[in-house]
Parts: sequence; structure tokens; C-alpha cells
Amino acid sequence: MDNVSVSGGPQGQSGQRDGAEAPGGGAARGGGLLMGRPFGVPVYVSSSWFVIAMVITLLFAPTFERLFPQLDSWKYAISFLFAVLLYISVLVHELAHAVTALRFGLPVHRITIQFLGGVSEIDKPQTAGREFAVAAAGPALSLVLAGGFWGIGLALDVDSLTGRMVALLAVSNLMVAVFNLLPGLPLDGGRMLRAGVWGATKRPMAGTVAASWAGRVLSVVVLFAAVWWSREDSTWIQVYTVVCGGLIAGFMWTGAMQSLRAEQLRERLPGLQARGLTRRAIPVAADLPLAEALRRAGEAGAQALVVVDGNGGPIALVRESRVTDTPVQRRPWVAVGPLARDLLPGMRVPADLAGEDLLAALRATPASEYLVVEADGSVYGVLSRSDVEHAFMRLLSRSPAKA
Repeated sequence: MDNVSVSGGPQGQSGQRDGAEAPGGGAARGGGLLMGRPFGVPVYVSSSWFVIAMVITLLFAPTFERLFPQLDSWKYAISFLFAVLLYISVLVHELAHAVTALRFGLPVHRITIQFLGGVSEIDKPQTAGREFAVAAAGPALSLVLAGGFWGIGLALDVDSLTGRMVALLAVSNLMVAVFNLLPGLPLDGGRMLRAGVWGATKRPMAGTVAASWAGRVLSVVVLFAAVWWSREDSTWIQVYTVVCGGLIAGFMWTGAMQSLRAEQLRERLPGLQARGLTRRAIPVAADLPLAEALRRAGEAGAQALVVVDGNGGPIALVRESRVTDTPVQRRPWVAVGPLARDLLPGMRVPADLAGEDLLAALRATPASEYLVVEADGSVYGVLSRSDVEHAFMRLLSRSPAKA
């Protein structure tokens, strides 16, 4: 099952982390401070946010001091408050993606606020229309926020501290919306472009290729634009602009390539089949010595052991790691029962399960082995998580992003 993220931020970060997750539990996720669970979605603040908050504080403090000399040392507090309000706007942007996805029944795993903005980890929509709607929700709400702040600003004194702050928030949200609407992956506009091409051609890959190329072109444009805009500024502003532009460009280029690679992998995932990866197994009693069980398995050409009850029904799976850890000289005196794990409901996997459904089933119930059963409930064999992981990695190695 794919996790995708729709993201938006003050520097314009927006995109989806497309990619089928490995059976070991998904793509690596960075840590962060849990801030709450609005709409049931955990929201984390990454440590990198504190870095950008400090940069914004130092960057805008002189501006507030110039506009309001009476602030004195409070200029830093006001500048930090602006950074907080700005990222609250980013969080609202992310929640728009999340709430829209939830309305479509798509799981939303978490939202992370970080250096370049925010990332919402959302399972990939299965239709072009839903992908368009989820992607468009963030920029749409950012535009609403920009308009709302602008309207509030009209009722305030533009020369007052509150008036200036509201005006800055209006402009910031407008910039977030406009940048996110640029038509290239991994921005929201790239998701919308992909959805449009996907809907027109009925081919998700065609949409991903088009939006990935657009994203790569845009990343180059962003980098050159950052250098161009900073040429007449002070040294500090030049460095800040070029560094931020480089980070955004790198993010866009990498995100575009990852999205393409993930779509290529997704097309190959149906080849990941439980039936083809299942090991032959033999039934054994819990009190049978391990040495004898392994002898019988060798004679039968089996690679797994299923512990059965008196009626022959499977009740546990012998863990390969426990067998390997048992010294050869002790195996005649060690029964297979203590080396087995009791079967849980989620450890029974249909033999016809494949692709993303197979990965989802393994993530739902983490275990080292699974009992593979036919539609009638009969035992087909044992599926090792390590075998699935190796097959998944082979798929990754065969899906380079060449488009």
C-alpha cells in the first residue's frame, strides 16, 4: 500500500512521498515532537522546524525594529510569533489535504511540520479524480486564508503592528498557494497535473512521467530564480535566498524522481505474489524433537514447520530464527513447540494475495512467518517475511527512473 504525502510550506514545499512500503513497516519516518491529533491525525513538529524558526526570527527582527522602534528587544519575540503563525497556516494547509483524504476513506498516517514546510502521509488515492481533489485542497485553503487575512487587514490600521502582521500572513499564504500550484511533482500542482493526464489517458504512469518532467524543469527554474532575485541584495539575504532556493530545488528534483520510481514499482507490484513466495511446510506435533522435525522436512523437501493440534489443525508456526539459533547438538532434546509462535488471525494469509494487498496484510500483523491458506482454508505453506522483503528489494532494483 502506498503512502503518499501532500505537502506545503512557507518556501513552497509541496508534494507526495509516493512509494509502496516494504513489508517491514513502510518508508523510514523521521522523529518529531507530537503536538496533537486533530481529526485523529497525529501532528509532529520536526527538530528542523526550530532551525527555520530561528532563521525567520533573525531575518524579520530587523524589519519589525525598523517599522516599530519602540519594540526594542521585543522585536525577536514578535518575529518568532510571526514564524509560529506562519507555520500554523502551513498546518492548516496540511489539514486540508488530510481532511479531504479522510472524506474519501483514505488513511492519513501523520502530518510532520519541518524545515521546508509540511508533509502529510496519506495512502495514495486510487482514482484520478480523488487524487486531484486531495492535492487541490491544500492550495485552495491557503488561498482562502490569504483572502481572509487580507480582508481582516483592510479593517485594521496598516501601520499598526497587528495590521503589519496580518498583511504578512496574507502575503505568505498567497505565496504558499501560488507556489504549490506550480504544475510539477512533487508540488500539489504536479499532483493535479498528474491526475489530469491520468484521467485523460487512463494511465497513471503517463501522468507521473509528465508531471515528473515538469517538476524537474521547475526545480531548475527555482534555482536560477533564487540566484537572479538575490543578485542585488545584501550578502546575508543573498546567502539565505540561494540556500533556500537550492534546498527547494533539490527537494523538487528528488521528489519528482521518487514519484516516478514509485509509479514504476507500483506497476511491477502485482508480480509480488504470496503463492509464488510460499515455502512448502509439513505439520508437526508440539512435542516432536527439533532434530526429528528437520529430518522429516528434509525428506519432504519442505522448508518450514507448522505445529498442529491433535486434530491436525494448525496452531503455531516454528520461527526460522529460533531454529537457526538452536545448536545442532541440542536439537534432539529441544521440542519444536517452544520455538513456535501461536497463530494470530492476521497471520493467516490467502494464497492468492498479491501486490499492495500482500504488503498491507503483512504490515497489519508484523510477524516473521505467516500461514498461507487456500480459499477453502486448507494449508498451502508458510510465507517468510524475509522472502517477501528480498523479493520487494529485487523489484526496487529493477525499477530505475529512466523516463
